[in-house]
Amino acid sequence: MELGLAGKKVLITGASRGIGAAAAAGFAEAGANLCLAGRDKAVLGEVAGEISRRHSIECALYVGDMHDFAFVEELADACSNVDVLVNNAGATPTGPIETVTADQWLEGMNLKVIATALLTRDIYRAMCTRKSGVIVNVIGNCGERPDPEIIVGTVANAGMMNFTRALGSVSPRNGVRVVGVNPGPTATDRLVSLMRRKAEDRTGDSERWKELTEPLPFGRAATPQEQADMIVFAASERASFVSGTILTVDSGVAYLGHIF
Repeated sequence: MELGLAGKKVLITGASRGIGAAAAAGFAEAGANLCLAGRDKAVLGEVAGEISRRHSIECALYVGDMHDFAFVEELADACSNVDVLVNNAGATPTGPIETVTADQWLEGMNLKVIATALLTRDIYRAMCTRKSGVIVNVIGNCGERPDPEIIVGTVANAGMMNFTRALGSVSPRNGVRVVGVNPGPTATDRLVSLMRRKAEDRTGDSERWKELTEPLPFGRAATPQEQADMIVFAASERASFVSGTILTVDSGVAYLGHIF
């Protein structure tokens, strides 16, 4: 399937690992040039190196922390001409409201909501001037399936879902699409670490973590590539009439009761 992404320029935040790294590989396979942002220079370099070995594309790296709004501004300036922005950075602190501190609330909201909004604002302005562009917000399905054990993420993700709907409802007038992707449980390093901890607490054996994913509809968590495939599709010309909506990739988990 021709996606119309060849030669396009794509900025991906949180590109060092997991869904972000998988999305980078997916866009590269479609022929897009990449701007990859992340905190870990060495790991980001490994991701870029592997992609460059497989594909003849341009790949620029931007190392910094999205908690630092000065870096966010620098990133927006450096990448103002991108055709696609993928807002993927945003791992929030875990825990119920009884244990989450004020600093953790600020950490989560600053990264997932404010930094994303600031970067989007500047990139969106440039896209509107050119009357062309796509913004894909990688959010998370606890925004529609509230989880009291990850209260910060639940609140931040719900906000980002409505941010996407609001902006995406008016952006087409300026030639820009804004779409959200809500990953369900995905076998990233972060999820595996959380599942190992839960397995250790419940069974005394962290290696039994996969048993905790068996109640999921497919009996397993998604792979990062399965999430990346939706992100790439959402940014492609094949989704040209999609804006202001959330594409949920969770195998139906949002309609089940509490699993983990």
